Amino acid sequence: MTVTEPTPVGLPVGLALEDWTGDARFHEYTRAANPVGRTTPLVPVETFPAALHRGAATGVVPLDLSGPLGIEGGPATSPALLASFATVRAGEELVTEPTATSELYVVMRGAGTTDLDGETGVAWAEGDVFVLPGGCRSTHRATADTTFYWVTDEPLLRYLGVAPTERRLRPTRWPAARNAEELAKVAADPAAERRNRVSILLANADQPQTLTATHVLWAMVGLLPVDAVQKPHRHQSVALDLILDCEPGCYTLVGPRLADDGTIVDARRVAWEPGGAFVTPPGWWHAHHNESGAEAHLLPVQDAGLHTHLRTLDIRFS
Repeated sequence: MTVTEPTPVGLPVGLALEDWTGDARFHEYTRAANPVGRTTPLVPVETFPAALHRGAATGVVPLDLSGPLGIEGGPATSPALLASFATVRAGEELVTEPTATSELYVVMRGAGTTDLDGETGVAWAEGDVFVLPGGCRSTHRATADTTFYWVTDEPLLRYLGVAPTERRLRPTRWPAARNAEELAKVAADPAAERRNRVSILLANADQPQTLTATHVLWAMVGLLPVDAVQKPHRHQSVALDLILDCEPGCYTLVGPRLADDGTIVDARRVAWEPGGAFVTPPGWWHAHHNESGAEAHLLPVQDAGLHTHLRTLDIRFS
């Protein structure tokens, strides 16, 4: 009697089994459990001057830190987010179509309209903020020379190897006049001077749990009053800070640790510049100072929507 060897389950006849161990590696747990700062580069404190967009032609200037971050495949400002300065000259148009779940635009100057997927969209002007869902082809047309601060979560999707499969939010705009009105209400509150920040969060009805602009992106319009020292706080989301307006003498102190008296140890001083931007690393303490004699305003964008959903934001105040 002839005995036939059984064919391995799930493997067609004629194919050889593979070993699959060629890429296997092993590390001792306590040495490898937190590779950040060793094999995973730290997020740097970095500034991006307004000169990157002043007088620029129509186009996009990515605020790219992919090199220091060790990120491949495209530009990135943080591991999850890409911020850019986008310029549209008067009478011209700019088409954007990122592989992202959501986009956020701050109209730093100018006016115009944005069409979504070839359909009539929205008019915007200086000071407006608007968000778009993923999977959009947008055409931005300027009636006056325009500069956007544009933030997407392209690096996050690139890292995951995915693309948007559905639109998770509706296009939403926060107009400049309403932003100023709501911020003025907060600033007029007698308790404002005791608060860590004098700010409003730009929230979206589609995000009732995270209270953020999109399910990934968080945005805040903040006031730095004259002679203010806004005490340190920290969070695990990376902050991509845009300075809307200021006079010389405004700055942020940034550092990894607090002293017993609540001041930042080994702080790095980041000078503010109108129309400039800077990166605050996750987990680093940061405090805002205004020695200029005039009010100043900033608009940070973070991936705090994602962190809040994951319950990892861990915001703390000194």
